[in-house]
Amino acid sequence: MPSDGGTDRKAEGVAAVDRAFAILNAFRATDVSLTLNEIAQRTGMYKSTILRLIASLANAHCIVRLDDGSYQLGSMLLHWGGIYQAALRLDDHVPPMLRRLVLETEEGASFFTREGNLRVCLFRVDSPRSVRDHIRTGDLLPLDRGAAGRVLQNFDRTLVSPDEFPSQPYVFTVGEREPDIAAIAAPVFGPQRSLRGALAISGPAARFSEDRLPIMRRALLKAASDLTRRLGGDSTIFERWERQAGE
Repeated sequence: MPSDGGTDRKAEGVAAVDRAFAILNAFRATDVSLTLNEIAQRTGMYKSTILRLIASLANAHCIVRLDDGSYQLGSMLLHWGGIYQAALRLDDHVPPMLRRLVLETEEGASFFTREGNLRVCLFRVDSPRSVRDHIRTGDLLPLDRGAAGRVLQNFDRTLVSPDEFPSQPYVFTVGEREPDIAAIAAPVFGPQRSLRGALAISGPAARFSEDRLPIMRRALLKAASDLTRRLGGDSTIFERWERQAGE
């Protein structure tokens, strides 16, 4: 049943902002525009409430009413997106994610980007264990060997059509770069599904056992999804992969 602002127990200002965001979040990547009925169905709000909020959103250029009566996202969102992208720094987002992965898996975590025919380690957090994979920030490694290198090759839309992306959102390798070293890596996307880099967990192959690998995979994909969202990418791609894997 639609909800009205009068029944919301939150402070009036906060509740109004929450409802305004709900209207903006009703729009999806495939939507050209939405009718009032469609917004009401997706938000669960009364049309009268939606119209009041849309008036304020339109004044701020966050929503535009088209001639046919439907609604489109406004130019202010593009303006905010430009500000966000200009201020976005990998240094603010990648290291915390790597530390989280190391805490959850006790293996080393790295973030790689492509540099010509090589891959460079931009960020690295070592495993707390004495026996570990030794990678340093700034290391240049082969692009055609190792899980991270294969991710950078297989998920870059400038090299491969998205229709040809692997069916699973990660690559697992053993002994490709160094004997007895295993790694699992996943792509991290930015706006327009651009590939920002590869997030990887690596360590002695003996610790990447059948019972441990699913735990590492879940932690890695959750981190890749979170980092994609932080970098302005579409993290629903990971959700679709997860649904397909469960079918």
